[in-house]
Amino acid sequence: MIRTLFFTFLFLETIYELCLTLLNIRHVKQHAKEVPPLFRKTIDEDTYRKTVSYTIDKNRFSLISQLLSTVFILVLVASGFLGILDEWVQFTGWHLYLQGILFLVLLSLLVRIVSLPLTLYQQFVLEERYGFNRMTGKLFLSDLGKGLVVQLILMTPLLLGLFWFMDEAGRYWWIWAFLFVTLFQLVVTLLYPLVIAPLFNKFTPLSEGSLKEKVLALAEKLGFQTRGIFVMDGSKRSRHSNAYFTGLGKVKRIVLFDTLTQTLSEEETCSVLAHELGHEKQKHILKMFLVSSVFLFFGFLIVDALLLYEPLYRAFTFQRPSYHGILTILSLCVGPFTFFLNPLINGLSRRFEYQADRFVVERAGLGEALASALLTLSKENLTNLTPHPWYSFYHYSHPTLGERLQALRKGTVA
Repeated sequence: MIRTLFFTFLFLETIYELCLTLLNIRHVKQHAKEVPPLFRKTIDEDTYRKTVSYTIDKNRFSLISQLLSTVFILVLVASGFLGILDEWVQFTGWHLYLQGILFLVLLSLLVRIVSLPLTLYQQFVLEERYGFNRMTGKLFLSDLGKGLVVQLILMTPLLLGLFWFMDEAGRYWWIWAFLFVTLFQLVVTLLYPLVIAPLFNKFTPLSEGSLKEKVLALAEKLGFQTRGIFVMDGSKRSRHSNAYFTGLGKVKRIVLFDTLTQTLSEEETCSVLAHELGHEKQKHILKMFLVSSVFLFFGFLIVDALLLYEPLYRAFTFQRPSYHGILTILSLCVGPFTFFLNPLINGLSRRFEYQADRFVVERAGLGEALASALLTLSKENLTNLTPHPWYSFYHYSHPTLGERLQALRKGTVA
């Protein structure tokens, strides 16, 4: 019964995702003949045709990825592999905590291996086809190796601590475990810009010149204190552009992709920066962290309720209740049983994006520059200009380009 219920929700999620993607492809094709009126003055027909082609190819790739992911999960559960792997780690005779870590590490490694062909195709075929890929095979292998090492280093203390709380903290272990994991996330957030990110990219302080002067003046005007504004060598992997805000407290950093500074004018770059500062000044990062913490809290509550429920383990072919078993089961179930919540989370994120845009208009006075920057970045990144409303409602964490431009041009952002 439990396995049937899981498979039913897995199929529902897959069918829903596939239908939305097919609907989006059809919608894009229907609008492929001419540039939408809102963009005709800024986007030429050749660029628009390339945007349409890129969007359709990405959506088709998404269809294949979704189907293969579902098949993989079905095989993983129906074949009894989870139970076989669990029995194998028992034969090691290691401490139960180490058995759990070994199980989860091996399962994570299997997922990486199975998904590797799709990752390679996306990077070296799909992105290469449209001129975005700049990654070499050597860099890809280096990123893969570093990623696995970092994952192992982070997973080990996290799981050891989590298992200890599950084992030793008594009836309300899940509250202590929730607090431990939350604290762990905060520590990683603090360490990320200082220790983890530099393993993969080079971060150079923004060089002296008019752009730095304008950026510092903007930060002072908006009352923002930071340990630095850095340019990241994102171009060694991709031609895509971006900017982001990272860190907490005294280690806050603003990071600009080198492709961004090469593509945008100084005023446009400042407007993108002002948007990121808007997120920080309005505490959007903290708010999203709190929202995720609420989900994490209820997740631990569910773990506590199901921890000793043996029929659940048998449904996924485990022969015994275990800490790593319940974590594995819930990680498999979280997507199929919560996919309908995506629009709520993405809706909140889109609201924050509008608020950050409004911050640019009202506090920085750079609304026109931001609109120009968004148009330029959309051309450079081949952004889909005509997503189906249902697709964007479900998938998009940002408003569509058309929605943002209309709000900016009105001078007020919802």
